[in-house]
Amino acid sequence: MTQTDGGKPLLDCRGLEITFNPGVADARKALDGLDFMLAEREFAVAIGSNGAGKSTLLNAIAGSVSLDRGTIRLGDRDLTRLAPYRRAGLITRVFQDPMSGTAAGMTIEENLALAEQRGRRRGFRAHLNPSRRDRYRDLLRTLSLGLEDRLTTQVALLSGGQRQALSLLMALISKPRLLLLDEHTAALDPRTADIVMQATLDAVRQTDVATIMITHNMRHAIETGTRLVMMDAGRVVYDVSGAEKNSLTPEALVERFKIDNDRMRLNG
Repeated sequence: MTQTDGGKPLLDCRGLEITFNPGVADARKALDGLDFMLAEREFAVAIGSNGAGKSTLLNAIAGSVSLDRGTIRLGDRDLTRLAPYRRAGLITRVFQDPMSGTAAGMTIEENLALAEQRGRRRGFRAHLNPSRRDRYRDLLRTLSLGLEDRLTTQVALLSGGQRQALSLLMALISKPRLLLLDEHTAALDPRTADIVMQATLDAVRQTDVATIMITHNMRHAIETGTRLVMMDAGRVVYDVSGAEKNSLTPEALVERFKIDNDRMRLNG
């Protein structure tokens, strides 16, 4: 759960249950009656060991896995049985793999135009007019990667970091209500990861979009966002914000919860 200042949450997940391989010896509960709420403009960072249920929670919210039980609401809409493509205009996602969020055979401007029409029934090529290209240049300029001068470059020619930064812009250009970041800097080198993380913080701050970010980087978990959530065995076991979150250290957090996972990184 989360503190929502007494108001109605933007995201309201109740009693979420998902079991992988049900009815066999290696059945595993990925989500075990999980309750999770997120307020408007809230930025929650989720941590936990492998198999804790973090990515499964994001998959459930995005609609890419089906619930065994439970409900998911976003604002006034019940998303529980809504197809993923019908959630696309409301929820966007950036994955760990930089190749997953972009169309390699299309240009930068075509990728942005396609993303801008997410959730709508329209073509995109007719929208590539001069004013739209100027706006795309302004958006790309915020990344400080020189992409504003490469609108007609095929995305396949970009580096992994450039593609991931572009994926971030594509995720936000359609003005979603919820942004999901699934370890979106984990596959990048440290310098590029810092660039993409800073671009993320700037973009989230400018758009005020509610955000859930998964990370294995303890420093990022503590320094980023307004709230920290730890998951274990498909449930939330720790939920902290405000001054208590700001007082945490990576070492104390790892020690407190006896996190034993090679992928957990203390300082980047």
